Amino acid sequence: MAKQKRKLTADQRRAKKKKRAEREMVFINGKQVWVKRPPMIDGMSVDEFVMANADPIWLHQNGMWEYIQTEPEILDDKPTVDSDVPF
Repeated sequence: MAKQKRKLTADQRRAKKKKRAEREMVFINGKQVWVKRPPMIDGMSVDEFVMANADPIWLHQNGMWEYIQTEPEILDDKPTVDSDVPF
């Protein structure tokens, strides 16, 4: 007869759930391996979160100059003409 499988204790279930939350199973060289999950903030990776929420001053202070986007300046060579001005 085969040995019966026993149920996990509450502590073992908690440890298993914690391990699955912290790590994920991936295939490396044809073998299943547990690796740490990348850090997430509100379901986004850290880089995506920084790009979405950081202002240029914060990026400059933290040395992330490659992420600073310059806003194009709007230059009009033509003067604006107001039709309400009588002269």
